[in-house]
Formats: sequence, structure tokens, C-alpha cells
Amino acid sequence: MLTGEQYRESLRDGRATYFEGERIDDLPGHPLLGQTVDATAHGYDLHHDPAPDARSPLLAVPRSSDDLRALIPLLHEAGMMAHVTSTSIQTLKTAAGRMDGVKPDYVERMGEYIHEAQRDDVRITQCITDAKGDRSKKPADQDDLDSYTRVVSRERDGVVIRGAKLHITGASFGHDLLTIPTKAMKPGEEDWAIGCIVPVNADGVKIINTTYAPRHDDARMFPVSGAHHYPEGFVIFDDVFVPNERVFLDGETSFAAVFAHSLGLWERLGGLSAFVEEADQLVGLAQLVAEANGTAGISHVKEKISEMMMHATLIRASLEAAIENCSVGPDGAAFPSELFVNAGKFYGAANYNTVVRHLHDIAGGAVLTSPAPADFENTDVGDLARKYMSTGRDVDGEYRARLMHAIRDLTADAYGGWKAVTNLQAGGGLYAQRIVTRRHYDLDAAKRSALAVAGLTEHDVD
Repeated sequence: MLTGEQYRESLRDGRATYFEGERIDDLPGHPLLGQTVDATAHGYDLHHDPAPDARSPLLAVPRSSDDLRALIPLLHEAGMMAHVTSTSIQTLKTAAGRMDGVKPDYVERMGEYIHEAQRDDVRITQCITDAKGDRSKKPADQDDLDSYTRVVSRERDGVVIRGAKLHITGASFGHDLLTIPTKAMKPGEEDWAIGCIVPVNADGVKIINTTYAPRHDDARMFPVSGAHHYPEGFVIFDDVFVPNERVFLDGETSFAAVFAHSLGLWERLGGLSAFVEEADQLVGLAQLVAEANGTAGISHVKEKISEMMMHATLIRASLEAAIENCSVGPDGAAFPSELFVNAGKFYGAANYNTVVRHLHDIAGGAVLTSPAPADFENTDVGDLARKYMSTGRDVDGEYRARLMHAIRDLTADAYGGWKAVTNLQAGGGLYAQRIVTRRHYDLDAAKRSALAVAGLTEHDVD
């Protein structure tokens, strides 16, 4: 297992990563991106075991519902890079289970890679969303054939790929890129049916980073995003060679969707578990700010907080149902219920804005206009800021302002905007969750139940 310091050193490997127009040769030393490195290093140190044969629990493959339940809080504690790594490993395990007995060479390669990743304690980010070009056109009909990542040449010992993957959280901060098709492919689209592992520092890989991280000298203004932020990567494959042992799909169009669906399951489980954690935070902030405002006893405020509580409870129930109703694949790996994961993720994302609206309504305009922490330290206006931010003897004005800053940072600033979009788009948009929910819902049983309550039988339908 790597220590945090060993992880930092591993990033000094010549990778071509860019941020705001400049190539960054020293990620750990960068004043902004280095904060993400530090957070990831902390995740390494949390679970480090110096034993030579030790393996990180963050990279473990769950074998039961208990394993699944135990893994989720570990990933939240260790941070985003641990989450995307676990998602990548579980995606490969799930895909391998669904290809078992059909493509034994690919299944063997995926198993060998998972073993090596666990042994070397690497971090992996999954690259799925292509540039896509004109969305109304198929990959082969695009003006630029590189709009979907594709194989441009096949050689005896590997393939060369070209294209780009977008919206890849933490791409510059891992070691490997799990690169898979963004959707199902059809006959004639063999070159775009490519799944493989690419090292971040491979020749031809270039990553452009964007981030919601605050550019502010006083981190107290951003109590959430100032401590933890994970840039998004625009990952470019500029004629990158991939050896055969790192290729898990090459031209088999009928299996392209297996990888996308497998990743979608685990990405949505991660999104659902994040919703659960955050929903309780939002309820807590709503209650605290209502108490600080002196409005906690007002009926409409209590009703809004009650609605927020019900939202938090229902998505927690969805997560628990997804875990408890897990399935076990042919090699013993457990994966959560697709029905409850997708229904829960949809519900959480579709109702998130309503929950945030309630919070903003309860908190008031001070979410945006509260004095900065440094203002309370100013000898000229500090006491006045405290006086007028206070709502009574038992409510310190600075305390109330800090609540407002937390609400703003979490829901109404750059990080809040990032969350509003990613809550909808991570793991596929709402439509994707509708499709999968419909696929796994027992509609026939529902019809039989409806016929029974109507006093009819299936014969009457005919």
C-alpha cells in the first residue's frame, strides 16, 4: 500500500496535464491543484498498512450486502479519488461477470488488472463520455470521426486510440484511465467499441483541467469547497498506444453497452449514497438557520423542514434497499439492485432543487450578503457586524454568518452550481435512470395485481 507521500511522488511522472492555459509539471506543488493532491494523499494515509502483503479496503470487491454497506462510508471518508477508483474496479468486475463464458480472454485480462491495481494501490478514473459531435449523428456519420473515441490502427501487440473523454472527475490525479464506450454500438461501429486501461502519463494523453475551487485568500468563506475540491478533466487521446493486455473490448459491438451499464450502476450508487449524506446536512442546516433566525416554530418553516426530512428518509431507504437486495455474480462479486439504485438516484436528483429551494427560503437573503469572517475581526466594524447579524441574546452574529456561508458555499456559489449540474448528469441524466428503472421494474406483476383488483384475469385481456 502507498503512503500519502508516496502517492504525491507518483504524480511526478511526466504526465501532460494543463490548467488555465499552462502545463502543470508539479501537481503536488501547485497552489490550487495541490490541495486536491493533499486531500487524496490524506485518503491514502487514513487506511495505510505497512505490511508487505496488505491491500487497501478501498479497492476491495464486495461479496455481500454487508460488504457493500461497509464500503460506502470508507469511500466517503477517503474522498473522491477513492470513490472513482472503487467505481472503476466494481465496473470491471460487473462487466466481467456479464461477459463470463462469452469472452474469456477479456474476463481474464480484467481480473489480472484488478489484482495488479489492488497490489499497487493505484487510483483509477473512469472515462466514458465522448465529445459526441453532432448528437443527431451516429459515430460513423460524424464530420469528425474522432468525435467518439476510436481505434485508428490495430497492431500485433496492441491498438492505437484517438478521441476525447469529457467531464472526467479527478482525471489528472490518478494513475490509470478506465476508457470505455459511452453507449451501445452497432455493427459497422466496431472501431468505436473500445474498452481499455491507459496510464495517465502515456504518450499522447493530454488532460485539461477545470475546477470550481474558490480563488480566495480566506478559506473560511468557503467552508466546504475550500477544503475539498476535485477538478474535472477534459481527457484527450492523441494517438495513444494501448498494449493488448490492457484491452478489454476491441470491436465487439454487442458488448459495448455492458461497460456503460456496469459503470452506470456503480456511478449511480455513489451518487445515491452522496445524496443520503448531503440530505441530512441540508436538513441540519435548515433547522440550525431557522433556530438562529428565530423562525423554527413558524408553521410553514416546520412544514418545509418536514418535507426535507421525508426526502432524506426516502433516499436513505432507496440506498438501503439497493444494498439489501444486492445480487451476486458468477465469481462471487456482489452488486446492488439496479431497480432501487436507479429509482433512488432519480428521485434524489429530481427533487434536489426543491430541497435547496426550501433551505434558501428558510435562511433568507443573508445567504448571499453576510459579512466575511475577516469583517468580524475588523476593529472598526467587527462589533457592529456581530450586533446586526445577531437575532437575540442567545444567537451570536458571527455564528449565524458562518451558517450562511456554509449554505452559500454548498448550494449557491460555484460549488453549489457544480453540484446542481452533476446531481443530474453524473451516471447519466434522468432519462437514463428512467430507462433502467423501467427495465428492472416487475411490470407484469403490477398488471396481474391490477387485473386482480379489477376482478379480471389475463384471459380477459386477450
